[in-house]
Formats: sequence, structure tokens, C-alpha cells
Amino acid sequence: MEANVLVINEQDNIAIALDDIKEGMNVNIDDEVFKARDDIPTGHKVALRDISKGENIIRYGYPIGVLTEDIKQGQWVHTHNLKTNLEGKLEYDYQPQLTELAKQDEIPNFIGYRRKNGDVGIRNEIWIINTVGCINKPVEKMAMVAEQKYSAEIEAGEIDAIHAFPHPYGCSQLGGDLEKTQKALAGLVKHPNAAGVLVVGLGCENNLIGDFKEFIGDYDQDRVKFINLQEVEDEIEECSKIIDELVAYAKEFKPEEIPVSKLKIGLKCGGSDSFSGITANPLVGRISDKLSAYGGTTILTEVPEMFGAETILMNRAKDQATFEKIIELINGFKDYFISHDQEIYENPSPGNKKGGITTLEEKSLGCTQKGGTSIVQDVFFYGEQVTGSGLNLLESPGNDLVATTALTVAGAHIVLFTTGRGTPFGGPVPTVKISTNTNLYNKKNNWIDYNAGKLLEGASMEELADDFFAYIIDLASKKVRTKNELNDYREIAIFKDGVTL
Repeated sequence: MEANVLVINEQDNIAIALDDIKEGMNVNIDDEVFKARDDIPTGHKVALRDISKGENIIRYGYPIGVLTEDIKQGQWVHTHNLKTNLEGKLEYDYQPQLTELAKQDEIPNFIGYRRKNGDVGIRNEIWIINTVGCINKPVEKMAMVAEQKYSAEIEAGEIDAIHAFPHPYGCSQLGGDLEKTQKALAGLVKHPNAAGVLVVGLGCENNLIGDFKEFIGDYDQDRVKFINLQEVEDEIEECSKIIDELVAYAKEFKPEEIPVSKLKIGLKCGGSDSFSGITANPLVGRISDKLSAYGGTTILTEVPEMFGAETILMNRAKDQATFEKIIELINGFKDYFISHDQEIYENPSPGNKKGGITTLEEKSLGCTQKGGTSIVQDVFFYGEQVTGSGLNLLESPGNDLVATTALTVAGAHIVLFTTGRGTPFGGPVPTVKISTNTNLYNKKNNWIDYNAGKLLEGASMEELADDFFAYIIDLASKKVRTKNELNDYREIAIFKDGVTL
């Protein structure tokens, strides 16, 4: 019986097992046949030749780590004999490698909502944002009561939903840590998927409404309302009256055709496996390039999962100034690790390793493919809203909930989330789960929205990219809903970096 393997790049000295390989099975590469020397799980690496201790293992045409022992052709390559090359902070030189995308003249439309300030939303929702965590439960109850009250309007599509986003922060925080919370919550208040926003405070927290308004800046008083619960007798009743006003305001917005150049899409992966860099991430990269060519915006984050592949992004910076901002992004996050006495390259996760990813270089080379091939236009830092079109980088850790929230705060209408192992969570905006393999798609169809595993079964990248882009337009137009929307799985998580009083 012959092993089913894939060689990604002609320079690679390993192949990827597409199915479990048993010791003794034949491996056929370009008509050279050799025996597998180990049992090798699906998604893991098999050596294509004898390789000496100290040599690099090459995947995607790039080194992903160094061997810690001599190995023979046909052996399993993983954590027992391969380690990262990465250590410390690096010096970088700008060596531009820029690919200009062909701009498209005919820009497709989606059906969305134009807000009074010129922003565009793809949903017409009411959001309740609490300034502090100790009022999570009353705020959740407000949303539940309001959704029941307006169920007919939601069913009719006049509004799409009423959501609260509980979190544990807003008090007992100091300095930059509190500021991170304020910036994140302010970004949610500004998000155009929310037609109306109720900001709920307690009245004694660090993040007082008066201070929080400075982070929101100018706002439409019909769209954003405020209340402190310590100042009212019955908080549910009083907030219900305000939500009535916000629902009436939201119903004024009518869906209309809007060019996809107005779309902002966040790019994220989680629970990655060895197929992430073969199927789902390259597919999302095609979508990023396609949307950028139409004048739209994509946002790539997860800074620690750029480590080891950061020079690829740096050399795609549009100019020297953007290159310098990427250095600030990368080294700033390394300093964050160092300041907490943590190993910079403590990655991949146990689940990643089980799925066949061995080193951070290997993970990052797969992860950054979500950014396609286009020029990096700009860099934004945590809590900032992304402006401008094309591919942009955003400061955030790799944690799924924190990064997805950061993408939402930055203005993403949709988050494309690739996964090889599966996860049920969703962010405040439609969170599209894209499986790297068909087994996951079939097993967790209640979580997964799209199957990139078809690429391992004969589907062409061009056909699948066109099909997936059409799905995204339908999603933006509310013709389909993501599983996180259907399941009502919506959460936020805020990046914390400081002491708690």
C-alpha cells in the first residue's frame, strides 16, 4: 500500500502525510520510492532524504527549524528531533518585494447599511456596552428582555439583534491597562454594525462614563445613549426605555447596494493544524488579495504568530516608514514577552503539535499566508480603527477571543477564522469558521461555515476562491448567516497588561 503525501515546495526536504502512514508503507516522490521508517500521523512530516543533525528542515521553501539528531529518509520529523531556530530580538533590513495587484474596474456590490457619518454596516443591530464588569448580569438581562420585546421586528428584519458583550474589566485597572479597556470598548461603540448603542456604567468605576466619552470622541446623540445604574431606581425599566429609542432610530436605516470596496475583513486562525498553511490560510489569502484589488480592506493580526515569518511581511511594506512601523509592531510584542520574563517563542500550542505543527517558524509561515501576496499598506496598534484600503497589520496577541475582538474594534465587518481542530466561539461580528480539512467540516458542521479541505480533494484554488468570495458577499448581504450568529455565540475579550487593584 502506498502512502498519500504532499510536497508543497520543490525546495522542501519533507513531505506532509495526507493520511496516516504506517511503518513500511511505500512513499513515492517523483517516481523515487522509499519506505516509511515510522508510523506518521495525518498532517505530520516525513523526511524525503537522509538529513544530518544541525541541518534545517525546509517547508514552504523556508527553514522551519533545525534537526537535533541525524535522521534517515522516511523518518517522522516532529518535536522529538526538530527545534526552532528562533531566539532573541533581531535586526532587520528593508528589502522590498512588492507585488502590485491589478485593480478591478467592475466592483461587485453587497446589501448593507449606510450610517449618517458615512460608515457602512452589514448588520442593523443594537449593542449594549458596559463600562465595567460588575454590571455584566443586569446588562445581559437587558439584552434578553429587549430581544424578547422586539422579536417581531427581528423576525421581520427591521433590526437584526440586540446584544450585550460582558467582560470583567473597567475597574481596578490603572494606566495603560485601563486605557486598553477604554480603547477596546470605544471601538465597539463606534462599530457600524451597531445601528444604536447603549453605554451602561455603574457610577463608581475607574472607567467612568465621563472619562470614557473622551475615547469615543464625537458621536451621534441619537445613536449612542448613556446611563449610570446607581442613578436610577429600576435599571431594567429605565434601560428598556432607552432601547426603545435606539430601536426606533435603527429602523430608520434601510438596506441598499454598497460596493465591496467598503468592506473590512479581519483575518484570523486558531486551532491550526498542518493543513492550515496548505488549504484554509492560502484560500483566505486569495480572498485578501481579491478584496484588496476591489479597493476593500483586510486586517491581519496575531503578532506572535508572525515571529519567524515577519521578514516576508516587512519586505512587502509599501515604504520605509511602513517597514519601520512593522519593526515597532514585532519588537514591541517581543518586549512585552520579555517584560513578563516569558520565552518569546513559546509556541505552538499542544493542539497545534498534535495537528502536525512542530515549530513557531512552521506555524508562522502558515499563519501569514492569510495576508495573501499584496503590499502591506499600514500598521495599527491595539484599540485603533483601521483606515485606508488594502492589507493592514494590527497589534494583538494570538489568543482567539482577544484577537477577534481586536479585529472587531479595528472595524472589521467580518472575521475569517481558519481552523484545523475546530472551535465554537464567535466575536461580535459574523465570524466565519473555515475548516482546513473535510473531516472537521463533517464532524463539526454546527461550528464550521466553509470547507477549505476540498483543496485536498481535487478542487482548484481559483474555483474555490471565487465560490468563497461569493459566499462572503452573500454573508454581508444577510442572505446567509454564520454558525456563530445562528447559535448566538458572541463574545469579547479585552487585552489586559497590568496589575489589578
